[in-house]
Amino acid sequence: MSGIVFYNTRSRSKEPFEPIEPGHVRIYSCGPTVYAPQHLGNLRPYLFADILKRTLLESDYRVTHVINITDVGHLTDDADAGEDKMEKAAAKTGRQAAEIAAEYTEQWLEDRRRLGCLEPEVLCKATEHIEEQIALGLRLEEKGFTYRTSDGIYYDVSRFSAYADFAGLALSAQSDGGRIEEVAEKRNPADFAIWKFAAEGVKRQQEWDSPWGRGFPGWHLECSAMSSKYLGEHFDIHTGGIDHVPVHHTNEIAQSEGAFARTPWVNYWLHNEFIDFKGQKMSKSKGSVLLLQDLVDAGYEPMAYRYWFLQAHYRQQQSFTDDAIAAAAKGYRRLVAHAAELRAVPGPGDPERQAPLRARFRAAMHDDLNAPQAMAVAWEVARSGELPDPDKRDLLLHFDRILALGLASAAPEAAAESDPRIDALVLEREAARKGRDFATADRIRDELAAEGVVITDTPEGPTWKRE
Repeated sequence: MSGIVFYNTRSRSKEPFEPIEPGHVRIYSCGPTVYAPQHLGNLRPYLFADILKRTLLESDYRVTHVINITDVGHLTDDADAGEDKMEKAAAKTGRQAAEIAAEYTEQWLEDRRRLGCLEPEVLCKATEHIEEQIALGLRLEEKGFTYRTSDGIYYDVSRFSAYADFAGLALSAQSDGGRIEEVAEKRNPADFAIWKFAAEGVKRQQEWDSPWGRGFPGWHLECSAMSSKYLGEHFDIHTGGIDHVPVHHTNEIAQSEGAFARTPWVNYWLHNEFIDFKGQKMSKSKGSVLLLQDLVDAGYEPMAYRYWFLQAHYRQQQSFTDDAIAAAAKGYRRLVAHAAELRAVPGPGDPERQAPLRARFRAAMHDDLNAPQAMAVAWEVARSGELPDPDKRDLLLHFDRILALGLASAAPEAAAESDPRIDALVLEREAARKGRDFATADRIRDELAAEGVVITDTPEGPTWKRE
C-alpha cells in the first residue's frame, strides 16, 4: 500500500502518501451548492475525487469518503457579500428553497451515476447539521476567535497567525474589495461569518434559533462541522476546486485548526483545475453553462465526458470545445469496441506477461493520479499486435476498475464501418508513419482517398470513413 505520491497544495510539492490510520483513508470533498443545475465544470471535481478513491481502493485501502451538500449559507460572493444563493433562487422562482435543493441535488447525483462515480460513504446536507455548526461556532467563541457585529458572528483572522499561509495571501496588501462596505463593523477585510443574523423585517425560508440570535450559518462553517463529525478532528485528504484555496479552504483551516488546536487539521489538500470553456472558466455566474444532459441531447454518451476528463491531468486546465468532445466520443467508442471484441475470448491470461503493464498503469496512477499516462497504457494494450487476447482482456478490465469507462458492459457501436482490406491498409500506413517512412504513408493515404476513404489521425490512433 505504499508508493503513492500526491501533490499537496499546502506544501506546493509532491509528497509520499501515508494515512493517519494504517489501511484506512478518510476523505472529505466539498460538494455542490444546489441552487441551480450542476454544469460540466461542477462535475470535474467529482470525477477527480472518484479516480482518487478508486486508486486508493485498488491499493487495498479502506476508504471513507464524505461529500457535503450546501443547501444554505453560500452567499453570492464566496466571502460575506450578497444574498444567500438558495434564498435568491427561491425568491426568483417563487419556489421553496428545500424543493430547489432537492431537485438539483438529485440532478447532480444522477449525473454522478451516469459518469460512473462511486457513491460516497456519507452524503451530508448543511441544513441537517445546524446543531453541529452552532456547537463549532460556540467552541470558537469560547477560545476567543470570534466577535459580534450587528450583522452576525465573525471570525477574527488576526487571532489565527497562520491565516495567510495556505493560500500565500498578502493580507497587508489586500484591499477590502468592496466587501467591508457590506459589513462596516468587520475588524479585518478577510474576517468571515460564522453565523449571520436574519435581517430585521425580512422573512427567510431558511433560518434557525441559536445562542446568538435567529439566523443561519456561514458557508465555511458547514465543512468543518460535518467533516469533523464523520471523519474526526484530524483526517487524511481534503479535495475541491482550485478556486476554493484563497477563501473557502483558507477559512476552513482557520476555524478548524483554531477550534481543534491541531496543525495540520488535514494532511493532504488536493485541488483540481478549472475547465476552460471558450476562453473562460465555466461558471453559472458568467453564463458559460453546459450540462451533461446537453451533451446527451447532442448525441454523446455521458461516458464520453469521463473519457475526455481522463485525457488531462486533474491539476491542468482543460479546454472544452465541440471538437474535443467529438474526438473523445470517438476515442471512447473505439476503446469500447476493442474491449467488446475481447469479452468472449476463452482461456486464462498469463499474470507474468501482464505484470509489467499492470505495474506501468499503477505507477502512472500512483504518481499524483496521472490519468493521461494510465490511458496511454490502456491504449497500448488495446492496440497491441503481440499480446494474446486473454491478456488484453484481463488488462483492460483491470484498468477499468479505476478508469470506470464501463468496458465490461458497454455495447459496441453497431453502425461502426469495417472493411478488412481497408483496416489492413490503415494499419500498414500507421506502421509506416511510426517508422518515419512518410513516402509509403502518403502513398497509402492517397490511394485510399482516391477510393473516397478519408483517414483521420487521432491521439488514440487513425480512424477512417467513406465520404
